[in-house]
Amino acid sequence: MEGERLKVLLSAYACEPGKGSEPGVGWNLAVHLAKYVELWVLTRTNNRDSIENELSRQPVPNLHFAYYDLPNLTRVWKRGQRGIQLYYYLWQFGAYRAARRLNEKVGFNIVHHGTFVKYWTPSFLAALPVPFIWGPVGGGESMPNTFVRALSSSGKLYEYIRNAARWVGERDPFVRMTAKKARIALATTTETARRLAQIGAPAVRVCSQVALPRSEMAQLAAFPEPPVSPVRFLSLGRLLDWKGFFLGIEAFARCELADAEYWIIGDGPARRELMHLAAKRGLTGRVRFFGQLPRSEVLEKMAACHILVHPSLHESGGWVCAEAMAAGRPVICLDLGGPGLQVLDQETGVKVSARDPEQAVHDLARAMKQLATDTQLRQQMSEAARRRVADQFVWDVKAKEIVNVYREVLAASNS
Repeated sequence: MEGERLKVLLSAYACEPGKGSEPGVGWNLAVHLAKYVELWVLTRTNNRDSIENELSRQPVPNLHFAYYDLPNLTRVWKRGQRGIQLYYYLWQFGAYRAARRLNEKVGFNIVHHGTFVKYWTPSFLAALPVPFIWGPVGGGESMPNTFVRALSSSGKLYEYIRNAARWVGERDPFVRMTAKKARIALATTTETARRLAQIGAPAVRVCSQVALPRSEMAQLAAFPEPPVSPVRFLSLGRLLDWKGFFLGIEAFARCELADAEYWIIGDGPARRELMHLAAKRGLTGRVRFFGQLPRSEVLEKMAACHILVHPSLHESGGWVCAEAMAAGRPVICLDLGGPGLQVLDQETGVKVSARDPEQAVHDLARAMKQLATDTQLRQQMSEAARRRVADQFVWDVKAKEIVNVYREVLAASNS
């Protein structure tokens, strides 16, 4: 293959331009991998209009799309999260047949599963007679048991269902086939890496799925410094128990900062309880809930804040941490999952261990007070955070890393 572009098939069920989360992973993987390989992307027919509109506006050389969806009658299954997961699982059967036909025409060097980024559902493309790469996939992160008792009843139920679904998934013969067929399985975190090895993946390495386009990084890096006072902390995300916002509010109550505010952006079922907690701690007016905001307003709020607080209790990714660091905002997070890998302790922020809620709140409060009162430390962390994102968490860097995996697998196959 010396001097020739590799022919790669990327499975990306979720893949849409201009979107975040899973669709953004699929789209950015496709666009940036196509800089280095001849890439075919197999995705849902439902994504076709947005993809083709974007490509007509801004063509991408070496990028081709193939579309498949289940019959229209099955769309009724997609209601709710569980329905989406069922539809995705069944989609894999038809996607395999479509990929097999495409491979007969093209002759791929590599088949790569990109989205969904979840390790306990299979990718039937692993059964093709082509070297298979799986991931980055995540979901192996678990909330420390000592925190479960601090959750609401609905939060505890969510964790029980999630753990049960993962237990079942790990015993699915198709998931184990996917793991065993993967020449290299890319895990978003060390926790997922351990689980991939346990279900039979022969070679596993950690590779975060979190990355930003250079254009977005430049936009974030251009944020001006906010006014010195009041110091503003920011948390951003869906208001769910496992996101740990209750820990952030408790810590803010304890850090004894008279001239400080805590801004929370997002909505979800935990909002009422969080607002009640803030009032109970005497923080009404200083803890501000903005609800769900358009992206442009989220960025305005981030630019007005000094420090990101991200106390998530299990998370494979954590894009907001990378975005905050690109904007030069130090991050305070728990040393768990994806955020724990992104943040360098005492360099780009502060990582707090998560032994139990009392200890975590105490240490979060200490970190919040330290960064609020030490402007020189914040400035040092701000500069280091921007450098770290530029070096590790941009899509062209991520794409090169994955293409090197392709070449490594092919070299091993030919040796």
